[in-house]
Amino acid sequence: MDTTGTHKPSFGQTEINWDKLDKTKFYVVGAGIFTGITVALYPISVVKTRMQVASHDTIERSAYSVIKGLLKSDGVPGLYKGFGTVITGAVPTRIIFLTALETTKVAAFKMVEPFKLSEPTRAAIANGIAGMAASLCSQAIFVPIDVVSQRLMVQGYSGHATYNGGLDVARKVIKADGIRGLYRGFGLSVMTYSPSSAVWWASYGASQRFIWRLLDDNTVAPSGGKIVMVQAAGGILAGATASCITTPLDTIKTRLQVMGHDKRPTARQVVKKLIADDGFSGFYRGLGPRFFSMSAWGTSMILAYEYLKRLCAKDE
Repeated sequence: MDTTGTHKPSFGQTEINWDKLDKTKFYVVGAGIFTGITVALYPISVVKTRMQVASHDTIERSAYSVIKGLLKSDGVPGLYKGFGTVITGAVPTRIIFLTALETTKVAAFKMVEPFKLSEPTRAAIANGIAGMAASLCSQAIFVPIDVVSQRLMVQGYSGHATYNGGLDVARKVIKADGIRGLYRGFGLSVMTYSPSSAVWWASYGASQRFIWRLLDDNTVAPSGGKIVMVQAAGGILAGATASCITTPLDTIKTRLQVMGHDKRPTARQVVKKLIADDGFSGFYRGLGPRFFSMSAWGTSMILAYEYLKRLCAKDE
């Protein structure tokens, strides 16, 4: 969110500052919009997670074979394993994330303004700081939800245990490891999602401005369609950048979180096993679904988010 007042007129018309939003409407309508996106794209997360935890001798190792196996064993509901748990935690997590993102972004732009950097560089730094801060603030809720949902996603697959819903997972995890069991992989989660969020928002902020520089003629206000296309292109570029950088950490984190209490590998052991099974390419298991997931999630989310801000802007 550019608060410097130095951007080109047409780009300025695409930005809505945090103080110009009706917050109540923003949160209520936003909860509905992001729930819909989660329903549409959740199966991608299930497929990605299963590919990342598959053992070396598992037959279903491609995205197609995982989907085929899920549909054969559980039908369409199989693509939504753990969905109830995720959607329960998604709303408060999203509220915390977006609030921290927007408030930090305003402060970050003011912080970098004295350095007289180029607009894309300024946007990348401010958006990156805001994305990392927002991710850190939301991890306290997100990690337990992630641990429970991922165990549900892989239950019965490649030797993993089965459960009777999210509460059963939480109960068994707490019984085995205490509350800290729900925060298994917290450090790696922070190391994965915070940089990922920082890279995503930094890439999005910078790429938007580069694209506007190429398209902007400084005379005609951009159409709604043009704004959406630029935002979508920024979301795709951001998703591609973030997924390539953070997939190795995400693979390690996922394996740590889904292992039963009787196995308890360390991060070092997970790394050694991945290298032994597949070489260094093992760290990029599920890269295709993760790339598609981050690009689809990111693009859908940013378009919905920008639409939500326009919808909730206060009348001047």
